[in-house]
Amino acid sequence: MIAPYPLTNPIVLILDKPTDQFTRGDLLDVIEQKGIQKITFHYTALDGKLKELKLPIANRQQAERILADGERVDGSSLFKGMVDTALSDLYVVPVYKTAFLNPFDDNSLDFICRYMTKDGILAPFALDTILHNASRLFARSTGMELYAMGELEFFLLSEHTSRIYLSAKQRGYHASAPFIKSGLVLDEMVKHISQITGAVKYSHSEVGYVESVRSNLDEIVGKQAEQVEIEFVPTPIQDAGDYLVLAKWLIRNVAYQNNCVATFTPKLEEGVAGNGLHVHTELRKNGKNAMTDDAGALTPEARRVIGGLCEYADTLTAFGNTVSAAYLRLVPNQEAPTRICWSDLNRSAMIRVPLGWSAINDLAKVLNPQQEARDVARDGRQTVELRSPDGSAIVHLLLAGIAMAAEWGLTHDQAMETAQRLYTSGNIFKDKALLNTLASLPKSCVESARILREKRSLYERNGIFPPSIIEYTANLLEAEQDENMNARLIDLPADDRLHETRKIMHRDIHRH
Repeated sequence: MIAPYPLTNPIVLILDKPTDQFTRGDLLDVIEQKGIQKITFHYTALDGKLKELKLPIANRQQAERILADGERVDGSSLFKGMVDTALSDLYVVPVYKTAFLNPFDDNSLDFICRYMTKDGILAPFALDTILHNASRLFARSTGMELYAMGELEFFLLSEHTSRIYLSAKQRGYHASAPFIKSGLVLDEMVKHISQITGAVKYSHSEVGYVESVRSNLDEIVGKQAEQVEIEFVPTPIQDAGDYLVLAKWLIRNVAYQNNCVATFTPKLEEGVAGNGLHVHTELRKNGKNAMTDDAGALTPEARRVIGGLCEYADTLTAFGNTVSAAYLRLVPNQEAPTRICWSDLNRSAMIRVPLGWSAINDLAKVLNPQQEARDVARDGRQTVELRSPDGSAIVHLLLAGIAMAAEWGLTHDQAMETAQRLYTSGNIFKDKALLNTLASLPKSCVESARILREKRSLYERNGIFPPSIIEYTANLLEAEQDENMNARLIDLPADDRLHETRKIMHRDIHRH
């Protein structure tokens, strides 16, 4: 029997079985037991946002047909410019293991769906299909599993309810009440995400704080902004993509219900920490972490993955940094990377190898000698962290690109040499000689698009990224028209520069 923890998925408790064992019959039983009135399908469209279709159910036969066959949608609207209107129909078909009770609608049983064509195959241009195919390529080529997790940073903006216990600028990291006012809203978000995914590691207040946002945007002007983070645990990379998109949907809805605005925009105010979407990757072999050896050192395979990420780094910005504001975040000395390199523990590097309990465990026994039984380490927890992506990322494409980079690293000997050459230590921004030897990340969306077009074969190989997706992404980036943006801003008088910077930062605060 599954232990009834309060944050366990309620459907898991009802059926007393894990999600990957859910059957259609199980879900029909849930519908009847809970008095469910509708099934809601969710699916990620070309804009990276979660869409929904509500299907009322009046009898068991109707519910069974929906669960068995899915429903028809207009692909030309969901993938505008990607699907011909003359051949636009797609099926959306539920993935049973994703079933959850909608926290905003007691009468709905919800699912994540996949897009399928008239021939009954996954639609090749769908973002989640691309991630699925990249994940399968990785597994076939390497014989390993690739796990991932995201650190989802965002600002919660609200009206001032009190002028006491104010936070200090850039001092919000792990702050607690009463200095942080959004804790209860964050708790509600974490509750829903945890019950649905079972994959939340922790949440906390982040560095950024703005007492009163200055903007021409009515939605946010004058509001207090507190930066927070929800971090996940590593899961199979395709699940990680679904969880991040679903989490953004949940976060925005909880914020709305609490009269707040949640934004993942890369930069909200000059001199204030931006919103990253750091992605951790983990290699697993036969179900066990394969990142470190018995002495706690990185394995050759882990170093190859790092080499692959370095090889792909400049092009990954095309999927991980999709608005001009991203390049107001990627500046020196802001814990955001600008150069292609990696390091241990180092937040100035693009790739960081964080502490991972790789050679030590059961630390609490040192402080609690009354605890006689030792905790036997079940598995290693080491990851490597890519720090360049931000909240504007097209999540499924970013993760698919990371999977391609990791696969490239594990299948090309050049990756090991790359990893050895690009290892750094210390703050790279304080070592000018070192800094000058390291290649830079792009400085604008336009530059990122140009590099993506030049190196598109990294993604189109093995038929993983359709050419139409590369073109769509490059066109999206070029539409930002931000080449030489930072140089242009520097030349402006201070007040004009700040005005123009805010226009760029607030132009699209809900992208993806």
